[in-house]
Amino acid sequence: MNSTKQRLTAWLIAGALAGTLSGCSSANTNTDLSQTDNSFDGTVITLADEGVLVDGQAASTDSSSKVYVSNDIIYYEEGKDDSYGEGSTADEHSAEEAAKHTVVNITEPGNYSVSGSLSYGQILIDLGEDANENPEAVVNLTLNNVNLTSTVSSAIVALNAYECSAESAAEPSKDVDTADAGFNLILADDSVNVINGSHVAKIYKEETTKKKYKFDGAIESKVSMNINGEEKGNGQLTVNADNEGIETYMHLTINGGVLTVNSADDSLNANEDNISVITINGGTITCDAGNGEEGDGIDSNGWIVISGGTIIASANPSSMDSGVDSDLGIYINGGTLLASGNMYDEIAAESAQNFIVLNFTEKQHEEDLIVLKNSDDEAIAAFYAVNDYTVLVYSSDQLAEGDYTAAKAASVTGELNGSIYTKISDADITAQLEYSTSGGRGMGHGGFGMKPEGMNEDDLKKPDGEKDENRMGKPEGDMKEPPENGGEMSQGLPDFNGQDDDSEKLTSFTLSKGGTFLYSVAEQK
Repeated sequence: MNSTKQRLTAWLIAGALAGTLSGCSSANTNTDLSQTDNSFDGTVITLADEGVLVDGQAASTDSSSKVYVSNDIIYYEEGKDDSYGEGSTADEHSAEEAAKHTVVNITEPGNYSVSGSLSYGQILIDLGEDANENPEAVVNLTLNNVNLTSTVSSAIVALNAYECSAESAAEPSKDVDTADAGFNLILADDSVNVINGSHVAKIYKEETTKKKYKFDGAIESKVSMNINGEEKGNGQLTVNADNEGIETYMHLTINGGVLTVNSADDSLNANEDNISVITINGGTITCDAGNGEEGDGIDSNGWIVISGGTIIASANPSSMDSGVDSDLGIYINGGTLLASGNMYDEIAAESAQNFIVLNFTEKQHEEDLIVLKNSDDEAIAAFYAVNDYTVLVYSSDQLAEGDYTAAKAASVTGELNGSIYTKISDADITAQLEYSTSGGRGMGHGGFGMKPEGMNEDDLKKPDGEKDENRMGKPEGDMKEPPENGGEMSQGLPDFNGQDDDSEKLTSFTLSKGGTFLYSVAEQK
């Protein structure tokens, strides 16, 4: 086992133990194995290393049961040759490690409430190979104080269930309705849930090179899925992933809950090329893709549509990735977004909500507090990122048209949601930010107001590269490390390394309808 794999495995196990010893107990997890939730209209599953209960009784091992337990987890086996799959040594696991895992198999549609802890386990939803076309093949899985760890595979997998968007895939659109999705993950009010998951590299079908299995996320869905909160909307879910965080093969819609996703690649991912849509309508979501070598905060191989909620999305600080990244367009129509990374992925001109983009000349640090003030010198918002960055995007319904300034602060007093402050009563300003007038100006409705001299439309688009199943449009080669100067490689933003020292500097900017780009942002000298 190499050092990277040892570190990731230790991280997953430590996360499980920490949740078992403190996280679940602090959330009043039910550890009385004789007790069930009689108020729940459905099947109650209680996880425990000593044994899994279903409606208060020991879980069946009969595969014909609607819920049964087994030890046949899908994982990438060690010691196989190239005919087995595309995994590396780092993806391999021993049979002994896999055998530690208890798989909780859900085989019938319905409502399921899960609580308790498994140090080595997986929840697998498999409603049969014909489920994809059956509108009744729907599982509603409520997490009610769950601590679940898998060190060899995804911790939650929806393998076969109804695909609500199969017909619309012929005519893809950013406007999708996943209300009838076959997999719904629900966060119970007042619950604290921790999912620690691994991944499965591509395994071939026998005697072919066609894919049989490939799970990239700690939570993996082969069909469109929804994440919902209950009435209070305060149910918490933390996902710790040694690869991607939450992944769907089609669409992902988030309507509520408090989500924190820590990943070694993309935190949220929807990977059907030119079809998938990630839609966010509510909730508080923090995406930290900084635990590996690369990764976007939110990545869709189709569209991203944000209409509500509070989203803090941070890319890996050491790679050319974005806080929000899509292949077909990013639309911000509501909510609050703070996205940071080392590359800018263009926000669609048709977005209904205003935004600003800051392109810094030097790497900014995650703890750096930035304060926005309006023309009346009132602080309307302040924020800090999850990881270091050179490009920052901020959007909120508080961004009205008008004049603004931005500054760094040592501290802020206000209402904190995630890493975004509002209702600010005091800000200890330490440095004013200034912007170069070279190359750009305020832009109308999300598109460039003017193109920098010498650039054409193609220069403003995302660089193309050879795509794989989960990542499109990434430049290939040795450009993994971001430059010290944020303008050099930031997508859609020109290089100001060679600008004249006497170029005009401004400390205020005007936000017109749509959005504003601020180039070569630096602290005032």
